Formats: sequence, C-alpha cells, structure tokens
Amino acid sequence: MKCIDEIPAGELKGKRVLLRAGLDLPVNDEGEVTDVFRLKQSFATIKFLIKNEARVIVIAKIGRDPKATMAPVAKAMKAYFSVFFVPALSGPLVNDAVTAMKDGNIVLLENLQQDPREIEGSDAFAQELASLADMYVNDAFPSIHRESTTMVNITKFLPSYAGILVREEVRQIDAARAPGHLSFAILGGAKFETKAPLIKLLLEKYDRVFVTGALANDVFKARGLPVGRSLISKELPDASILEHSNFLAPVDVTVERPDGQSHVKKPQDVEADDKIVDIGPDTVAMLSPHIASAKFILWAGPTGMYESGYIHYTQGIAELIAKSEAQKVIGGGDTIAAIEKTGVAQESLGFLSTGGGAMLEYLLKGTLPGIEVLS
Repeated sequence: MKCIDEIPAGELKGKRVLLRAGLDLPVNDEGEVTDVFRLKQSFATIKFLIKNEARVIVIAKIGRDPKATMAPVAKAMKAYFSVFFVPALSGPLVNDAVTAMKDGNIVLLENLQQDPREIEGSDAFAQELASLADMYVNDAFPSIHRESTTMVNITKFLPSYAGILVREEVRQIDAARAPGHLSFAILGGAKFETKAPLIKLLLEKYDRVFVTGALANDVFKARGLPVGRSLISKELPDASILEHSNFLAPVDVTVERPDGQSHVKKPQDVEADDKIVDIGPDTVAMLSPHIASAKFILWAGPTGMYESGYIHYTQGIAELIAKSEAQKVIGGGDTIAAIEKTGVAQESLGFLSTGGGAMLEYLLKGTLPGIEVLS
C-alpha cells in the first residue's frame, strides 16, 4: 500500500488530488458540528497536500440521511483551513470551482450519499468523480470496510494512494492483531452473533479478554443468571468462550430500576424489572492489575450506556489506561465519544482509531476492501 507522502517532493504541485476523507461528524439539531475528532485526525494528510501545493478536492459522507449536507462540516473546517464548499457532486458548480482552484486551495463537495450510486459501487459515478482530478487519496478509514464507489471503484480510474491516517490506522491495528505478552483486550458493544468470531480470535491472541457492555448481558444469560429487562443478543456465547482461561466478565453491575434510580448489584441479584446499564466498582478493581501489568492494551466499546449518562466506570477504566505505559489502541465511535465525556486527556490514551466497524473488521480479517485495492 503506497502512501501519498511517498511521492517525491515537487510532484504534487498543481496536481488536482481527490481526497476521500472521513468527515462523518456528529451534527446537532441546530446544524452545528459537536465533535471534530475525525476532522482533526484528517489534518496530517490535508496539511501535507496543501504544503506541497496540491489542489485538494475533498469528498466525504455524513450521517445516514441521503439528504444530509456537508455544510456544517465545511463551517467546522473553516476554523482550521480556507475551504470553499460546493453544494453539489457534479455539474457546472463543481466544474467551475475545480477550474478556478489555485495551488494549495481546498474545495469540499457535497455529501457523497446524496448520489445513490456511492453506496451501489458504480463505475459510472467513479468515472465522474475521477474526471475532476489527477490522482486519488483514500484517508477515510471509518468507511474503508465498505465496497462503495469511493472505497473501491474509483481506484480503477486514477493513480491511487493511502492517506497518512489510513497508513497509521493499519500500522496500529496490525500491532493489535499480534500484541505479544502481556496483553489485555476490552470489548464492549452489542450483538454477540456478530462479535463471536472476533472474541474467539482475541482469546487466542491476548492473555486476558474482558467482555463488557451489552455483550456481558449475554454472558450472564448463558450462565443462567438473571438479566431482567437488559438488552440480549439473538445468539449467546458457548463453552468455548465462557470456559476459556483468558476470558473475563464483570463481577458486579449497575442496574437501573423502573423509577430511574440506579444500584450496584452482583449479577445473581439482578431482579426481573432491573435493566443492566454498566459494570460496577468491584469489576474496575478486578481489572486494575490486568491493566497495570499489560504491555499492550486494546479497547473497543464503553463499559455502559454512556449516552444515558452511565459514564462513571468507563471513566474509571480510562483513568487506569491513561496511567499505563503499555502500547494502547483504542477505537470505536462510541468509545471515543464516551472517553470525551469523561474528560480524561486523549493524549494519554495512546492511538485513538477513527474506525468503529472498520477497526473491528480489520482486527478480525487483517484486510478490508478499501485497503485491498490500494495494495
């Protein structure tokens, strides 16, 4: 996989570079971006291109609504760069803006998903976009597990390179796939049926694997423990996971009662109208020595329902990891969002991946569609 910064100095000057960036930023009801983490992670590639006087045409997607606009992202970008936003993907507006570009300029086009051909994986759409540029750079790791037009098809029509962020994501997650000793993994989230292959792989590669979030509810259910009103997956873990010597699960939980009050209990004491919403203090204490002794830590998924305010024990884990001198790889949109709510300094937490599903899929497979076409 060749990275854009491997091109000899001077060869980018005046070149039109189509940059697929990971700018799927959260936007509130007032149309304002509320978190610029992914934007800042894209800075290395953007700054490299404008420093070398390329003409940068940025393409990205936002949200799941095909009518959503990149306008809030353009406004957020303008706090850091001079950006011209074009509310279109093709046609006279786009052509005129690209023609008028000077060396070092940045143009941001509209939400890729406004054209249904982006998701379809269309050669025709790829050719339309490719006609705007001299080369293509993929720096959108959060989408790199998709087989969309800008992840796969566009590489047929332009010289194509990885962005600096994509290269670093791959390097860091490759390290997480072969962590050595002593290693510790934390995996949260839901839908055990989709996470089971990854859990089994992690149990082979890591000295300890701790399952949390809604996945822990599945563990309790499989062990015959009460789970009340808690979220449960369609599939439950079997003995190959539950009885594995490297497997860890919570030893206490925080439950929410129907009146909204929360209490810490042992799993066996969960009542029929309780909902498990987080781990408890005894679980954090159990994990503390594992985190302290680890040389490599992988963390994907908060410990509880942080969006409902259950952030205390995720914060406890984050504080323990921040003190660790281990190599750390942390990812998943919910994980990063939860960590930001805790106030723990991100710079003390090692590498923070922009990928959620992409990170987990790469951990499992060691490659992804958008990486394959760059290799």
